[in-house]
Amino acid sequence: MNKISAEHLNRSAVVYIRQSTVVQLKLNTESRRRQYGLQERARALGWSEVIVIDEDLGRSGSGIVRPGFERLLATVCRGGVGVVLSIEASRLARNGRDWHTLLEFCGLVGTLIVDEDGVYDPRLPNDRLLLGMKGTMSELELSLLRQRSHEAVKLKASRGELFTSVPVGYVRTEPDRIEKDPDERVRAALDLVFRKFMELQSVRQVHLWLREERVDLPFVDYVDSVRVVRWRPPVYSTVLRVLRNPTYAGAYVYGQRGSATRIEAGRKKVRRGIARPMHEWEVLLKGQHEGYICWATFEQHQRIIMHNNTSRGGAVRGAIRRGEALLAGLLRCAHCGRRLQVRYGGVDGSVIRYDCRSALFRDGPGNECISFGALRVETAVVEELLRVLAPDGLRAALEAAETLASERDDRRHQLALALAQAQFEAARAKRQYDAVDPENRLVAAELERRWNERLADHRGIQERIGVLDREPDGRLSAAERNRLMPLGHDLAQAWGHPAARPETRKRILRSVLVEVVVRVLDTDRIELTLHWRGGDHTRTAVIRSKTGQHRWSTPADVKTLIEVLARQTIDRKIAAILNRAGKRTARGHTWSENRVRVFRNDHNIPTYRQGERAERGEVTVREAAAILAVHNMTLLRLIRRGVLPARQLAPGTPWVIQRADLDAQTVRHAITPQRARPETVNADQGSLDLSTT
Repeated sequence: MNKISAEHLNRSAVVYIRQSTVVQLKLNTESRRRQYGLQERARALGWSEVIVIDEDLGRSGSGIVRPGFERLLATVCRGGVGVVLSIEASRLARNGRDWHTLLEFCGLVGTLIVDEDGVYDPRLPNDRLLLGMKGTMSELELSLLRQRSHEAVKLKASRGELFTSVPVGYVRTEPDRIEKDPDERVRAALDLVFRKFMELQSVRQVHLWLREERVDLPFVDYVDSVRVVRWRPPVYSTVLRVLRNPTYAGAYVYGQRGSATRIEAGRKKVRRGIARPMHEWEVLLKGQHEGYICWATFEQHQRIIMHNNTSRGGAVRGAIRRGEALLAGLLRCAHCGRRLQVRYGGVDGSVIRYDCRSALFRDGPGNECISFGALRVETAVVEELLRVLAPDGLRAALEAAETLASERDDRRHQLALALAQAQFEAARAKRQYDAVDPENRLVAAELERRWNERLADHRGIQERIGVLDREPDGRLSAAERNRLMPLGHDLAQAWGHPAARPETRKRILRSVLVEVVVRVLDTDRIELTLHWRGGDHTRTAVIRSKTGQHRWSTPADVKTLIEVLARQTIDRKIAAILNRAGKRTARGHTWSENRVRVFRNDHNIPTYRQGERAERGEVTVREAAAILAVHNMTLLRLIRRGVLPARQLAPGTPWVIQRADLDAQTVRHAITPQRARPETVNADQGSLDLSTT
């Protein structure tokens, strides 16, 4: 039965061409020729207008969006297509949804389907049944092939023999075996990355250090399918990939990343490359090859990277950042389990507080869980740290001295390796230039340019080495070492040294402390539980500062002194008395009239009124001496002998004498003989009578 009618021939013929992968485009050229050959078959069947749709070359037919197939459906729905040609049903679709959608549309508009086996009319029950079975078999075939290949891959991976790619620093010695790269420069660069990360504890800081020291990192490039190691300045993602790759820890891993499928706009959307946690990796074989670091070090690196990721919220400590708060990221609330946040206040940001804001986020402003000042808590933690680390102080001092010299040695070693490679590249460029025929100027000019570039690179590295050699080598002299060793015994002195930056102190705290759990027992006390690395715990407690108590608070004795003096004299004289007594302000300044006035206003101390002492019946030493008609020193001797009652708040402050005490009989009797007493006779004392001369 001839299924092709004149109506079909009056429409266009569409040839749909597809190959599943890019690899098939490169290797399976005959399949593509067969598909394009369907144009001749369409003309042989009687069609004069043939449209070729080949936008889906290199796209899978397993359900992802295919623009060519979408164009085919749109063209069929417009009713201008008489036949759709493809070498087999799997080329058109490899899932039931697309296949039956195409059959439905072709049946509605009367479009034929042609493959290498025959001509089919979707409107006929038998042809529709046959086409449906072909589509089902095609979908089943895809599922079986995928399952077989995936199981074969998993089986090979379970033996640690599947290598789709080899990271820089390793080379493939056999199809199922890798070893360290024999290039010493490559190995030294990777060792430097791991060593600096253990020192700096931050991927970003390692990246910045490598940039600052102009240390290049290797990367793998493929030129005509040949693996080539090249060098370039490091980028953050490169450093992160090196630190997170378990291959460098001597482990074989398969299934680090997975995929997730969702429906978007009625189509299957596959998201690939989703990182899985370590316990979900399909294959993990430790000790499969020689590593740059051990597995324990790799796990430690992952914990540090995880805790530096602040996007995880309160579950991590966060990276070390600028700021004076030493315990940022280490404090955890014992009441709710959240990590405490740092808040800087004051005019210049010097006032530090730690807050637990879980209740703030849950219940709104004014509902903080706990909040306290940083000064006393940090002091208590540092004192406990110095107490625990005191036995290791000398060893830490020696390691610090060695670190100063090792950094320069690392840079010098990297430059020496780069110089050796640049010398080899220049020599090879010279040999290539010498081997070319001088008459072939086009080739000779290019080789000469390459030779000059290699020579310029060689000179540049030599200059950098010369600059480094002229710098101080960073090694300690005997005198410097002698000054450093006492610091090893006295960690408190080293901790408070002006050269010790807050970042250094934070790194020391994080290297020995896991966290500090804080519990506010009552309004006056804070309990701290220090969790040390290794599992030990110690507890300490500090007195919580009350409102108005901080490091810049004026001592209580000075406040009491000002309160008493304000009842006796004016602000200018109060300032003079305080300075003579050696009293200072909260910030260590001397007192002035204005500072006394400000202090009184802040503490609601009223100013002195003229005549206020007279109303209370009080007199000064000078006023009392005038009343008794004696010298000031005479009155002071009476006070010291206890004859005249008087009180003095502190040494250097005025004596306060009650006016009524001056009329006491004992006082009058004590000063009466004083007037009639003759002058002291001294045989050695000369006469000032000038009349005898």
